[in-house]
Amino acid sequence: MKDIDLFEIVERHPNRVSGVWVFRGTRVPVAALFENLKDGASIDQFIEWFPGGTRAQVESLIATCVINKI
Repeated sequence: MKDIDLFEIVERHPNRVSGVWVFRGTRVPVAALFENLKDGASIDQFIEWFPGGTRAQVESLIATCVINKI
């Protein structure tokens, strides 16, 4: 996997979705991913429940967090 800058995956704007971090180009909150994974959801379920984000974005974010111990 190539080294990906976190800001290629997520973004935040003060006037969009109350300024929370979202997957770039979507209104899908990053926190929703981790909350759902913590509660036992799969990546496929998350993508189904929160359309807009892609599997590539989710996998890249998780890998970036693991690599950087975030």
